[in-house]
Amino acid sequence: MEKWSVEKSHELYGVRHWGAGYFNISEEGNVVVRPNANGPEEEISLMDVVAGLNQRGLAMPVLLRFGDILNTQLKSFHKSFKKAIATAGYRGVYKGVYPIKVNQQQQVIEELTEFCAPLGHGLEAGSKPELIAALTYFPDNDGYLICNGYKDEEFIDLALYARRLEINTVLVVETPNEIDLIIKRSKDLSIKPSIGLRVKLSSKAGGHWQESGGDYSVFGLNTAQIIDVVNKLRNAGMLDCLHLLHYHLGSQLPAIQHIRNSLVEAGRIYAGLVREGAPMGILDIGGGLAVDYDGSHTNFSSSRNYTLDEYSSDVVEVVMQIMDEEGVEHPTLVNESGRATVAYHSVLLFNILDTSRMDSEKVSFDIPESAHDHVRNMHELVKTTITEKNCQEVYHDAIYYRDDVRQLFRHGNISLRERALVEEMFWQVMNHIARTIRHMKYVPDDFDGLHAALADTYYANFSVFQSLPDSWAIDQLFPIMPIHRLNEAPVREAVLSDITCDCDGKIDRFIDLKDVKRTLKLHPLKVDEEYYVGVFLVGAYQETLGDLHNLFGDTNVVNIRMGENGELEFESEIQGDSVADVLSYVEYEPKEMIELFKKKAERAVRKKTITPEERRKLVEVYQAGLQGYTYLER
Repeated sequence: MEKWSVEKSHELYGVRHWGAGYFNISEEGNVVVRPNANGPEEEISLMDVVAGLNQRGLAMPVLLRFGDILNTQLKSFHKSFKKAIATAGYRGVYKGVYPIKVNQQQQVIEELTEFCAPLGHGLEAGSKPELIAALTYFPDNDGYLICNGYKDEEFIDLALYARRLEINTVLVVETPNEIDLIIKRSKDLSIKPSIGLRVKLSSKAGGHWQESGGDYSVFGLNTAQIIDVVNKLRNAGMLDCLHLLHYHLGSQLPAIQHIRNSLVEAGRIYAGLVREGAPMGILDIGGGLAVDYDGSHTNFSSSRNYTLDEYSSDVVEVVMQIMDEEGVEHPTLVNESGRATVAYHSVLLFNILDTSRMDSEKVSFDIPESAHDHVRNMHELVKTTITEKNCQEVYHDAIYYRDDVRQLFRHGNISLRERALVEEMFWQVMNHIARTIRHMKYVPDDFDGLHAALADTYYANFSVFQSLPDSWAIDQLFPIMPIHRLNEAPVREAVLSDITCDCDGKIDRFIDLKDVKRTLKLHPLKVDEEYYVGVFLVGAYQETLGDLHNLFGDTNVVNIRMGENGELEFESEIQGDSVADVLSYVEYEPKEMIELFKKKAERAVRKKTITPEERRKLVEVYQAGLQGYTYLER
């Protein structure tokens, strides 16, 4: 075994680069969580959490939520902006809002608003259901409730009535026709609204969501439409209700320059509205504060080339410069950072069920005397000493013999056993070549993808489509690593396969500081010992976007907190979906299904294919299956 250390695991998996101080590796080789990031070094071992889950009978996979990380993240936003405002001499304040769409789970919203209350942090709602959730859990503070998205009369009425509840609600106009309805309903209800405008900036950004900005963005008003809205408000005697300018450049903005460019354009539009006679007072710069998923600190789509302090300082600096040039008072700064708020606080844990290896562990092969010449030829390649000079020749010979044997098999000229023997020897040769080229300074293009092709498949007890839909849909990268045995050398190159029967149900792209890796280093499985892997930074969007592919439902969820004495506390748990739950989601009726199955079993009794006792056991197994977890239980 290669001499290994925890420090080497740090380098391999990049924990210090993407962990933002929340994650570390203990001397025992286990991943630990530090909920206070760079504060007091209290930590929670994920293996202690796993032990606690096993004792409580909660099966893998499990989604862990660390509420203390939410609290720390929110405080860090306010601390950073407060510092930037004080340093620059900015005359406005910062008030963030959390967009509910990023993670709408009730426990997350309830816990998050508890932390929002003392900070003056508000919420953003983009639909009627989100608005109703926001009204229910809105923190007792003077933060904003920003209402985005398409609005009907009922949506507008709810937002207007919220102002009577002393909730600082702002209706943001997304489309030209919305202003007419807002004016009408506010006059009908005799409630003075606070109105915002969403501008469609010409500025665009890079990354997966670059179409959120620019002239062809779906949402927002162009400058001509903004002037039209201003005229309508002035004619209605309601221009004094216009308080906010909002724009959204996109989610996960990797480059700070794009953020600065958008601020300049938005700042000029804001100043123009002030000159039109609107009181204004609030500049909402939308979301986009990125999460450094791969830890590279670059403008790669899964990273960001700026820190939180750089982001805050640049926002304050640019807005202050524009307002001073325009002679306009400094506005209250609002951002809608959802991803950066919740991403860090959730970790998905799952166990590995089995592995499949492409290499052969055989030292020698028994070649029958009657074997085809190509079988013997491949055997000669297995025995060949492969060097940097001959590896290309051996590689091409091996491919030729393998492909020719497949053709012979199709025409019935070679046996199944011979084909299997050739393919086993082929992969042995490929592994010998892979070990050789690992030390070469120049690797010929012929060998591109060879290491990935030779990777083991680790079968993981989870569904990509349910728990990591962005990994499948948009190739989002998440940090993935074993949560234990990190003081041992991970000697296997692997890809992860989930337990859905879908070829897309796999992860074969992994974070790397310099590129995207096609394999993940993992440890060989041990007999009678579970192997646990964690996916980190999954708190944003993944729960909401997950689907029921193959009817795998929501995982078990456990909320973890650090107690006052520094001890691990299992604060609450949510049981994952049962088979009956997911069947009911797709319109099956579990009680009716049981009755139908009983009748089917009774017909088998009458036909004497099973006994009444077997019927009883069969029905018991069926009913237990309905109530069981949708994932594999051991």
